[in-house]
Amino acid sequence: MRPRFAASATCWRSTIWAARCFDAVQRHLADKGLKVATGTIVDATIISAPSSTKNAEKARDPEMHQTKKGNQWYFGMKAHLGVDSRTKLIHAVVATPANVADSTVLPDLLHGNETRVWGDQAYRGQRAVIRQHAPKAQDFTNRRYRHRGVVDEVERAKNRTKSKVRARVEHSIGVIKRVFGFAKVRYRGLTKNTHRLLVTCALANLFMARHHLLRCQPG
Repeated sequence: MRPRFAASATCWRSTIWAARCFDAVQRHLADKGLKVATGTIVDATIISAPSSTKNAEKARDPEMHQTKKGNQWYFGMKAHLGVDSRTKLIHAVVATPANVADSTVLPDLLHGNETRVWGDQAYRGQRAVIRQHAPKAQDFTNRRYRHRGVVDEVERAKNRTKSKVRARVEHSIGVIKRVFGFAKVRYRGLTKNTHRLLVTCALANLFMARHHLLRCQPG
């Protein structure tokens, strides 16, 4: 897993270390029987950044951006996640400014061996992308069920069924934000915050797998 952004050599080395840490946790969990399966849930969550200009630079962080969700505006970055549908473990992470569309990083969230891919309506219309990067995968992303004020009840019911699986990603996001406190950025710029995101996702995986790991202890 390699994060996407430009960075200085020092920061890049630091983030490579964080990526290796994330990968090492993945290998450890696989050795304990928690291997990535063939179902992936893709999702993105906004990590807030200070929007005030009352700081030394008298400016917002130029690497963070604003985006509208519903009727509310948010400023910060996005954590894009690929999550195993069976274990809820995070197997792919990408950090971008908040205004980057969820679907643009979809290829980076797939490991290629999927047979099913779930996602909300932000990923609809990406069947060709899914087929290209995970040839055996079926597209289980939610479809639009309302068109010109007319509700397609059949499609709406299908979305509800898909969402029962898709909702599992919220547990992973909840661990990142509520257990490890990564609901707001701590640093300026994407580089350091990507470093923190990778380490937090590695810790989140260990936290979610803690009961399984304890059962694997000898004695």
